[in-house]
Amino acid sequence: MTTPVRKLPRRLPGWAKVLSAFLLVLVVLFAGFRLSLVPGLKDVFGTETHDRSGPALLQSVQDISRYEAASGTFQVVVDLEKDAKFLPDAVRGTRTLYVGAGTVDAYVDLGKVGEEDVTVDGDRTAATLRLPHAALGEPSLDPERSYAVSKQRGLLDRLGDLFSDNPNGEQAVQRLAARHIADAAKDSELKARAESNTTAMLKGLLHSLGFEKVRVTYGY
Repeated sequence: MTTPVRKLPRRLPGWAKVLSAFLLVLVVLFAGFRLSLVPGLKDVFGTETHDRSGPALLQSVQDISRYEAASGTFQVVVDLEKDAKFLPDAVRGTRTLYVGAGTVDAYVDLGKVGEEDVTVDGDRTAATLRLPHAALGEPSLDPERSYAVSKQRGLLDRLGDLFSDNPNGEQAVQRLAARHIADAAKDSELKARAESNTTAMLKGLLHSLGFEKVRVTYGY
C-alpha cells in the first residue's frame, strides 16, 4: 500500500510578507478612520487624559501690606539671534522671533507708613498722610498670549536638541521679553496712575470715617 505524500506548507516569499504587513497596517488605519465616523465609537476607542500631578505644597507665607493700585498690560516682539564665530548660520546659530505679552502691577507699600507720616488735627476733621512713592512689581508673562512666531536653527543646534532634556527651550526669549516689558512699564505712567488711585482710595475711606479734609503726599 502506497503511503500518501504529506505536502509541506508553502512559505511565502519575503516580498509577500512585506506586502501582507503593509496591507494589515492599511486595514487598521482604515478601520480607525471608519470608527471615527460612527457616533459613539470614537469615544470608546479614543484616548483619555489623566492628571496624576501631586498636591501643591505651601512653601512660605508672607503678609502683604501693599495696595495694588494699578496694572498695565504690555506686548513686545523679541527678535533674538545667536551666532557662532567662523561658522555660517546654517551650521551653527539660532534666531527666534517671539511675541511676549504680560502684565506689570504698580503698588504703594502702606506697610512703610509710620506714625510720623500721619497727622490728624484735634477735632479729627482733617488728616494729612505722607506715603512712599509707588513701585513696580515683577513682570508676569501670560502663557496664553505669548508664543514663538518662528525659529531658525543651524544643523549643529538641531542635532543638539535631539540630546537635550529641553529641546527648543524658550527661556532666553522669555527672560528677554520680561525685561523689555519691565522697561516699558518704567517709561509708562503706571506709577503715577497707582499714586492717583491710592490717593482716591484713601480720601474716600477717610471721608467715610468723618474726615472733611484729607491731604495725601508722596515723599520717599
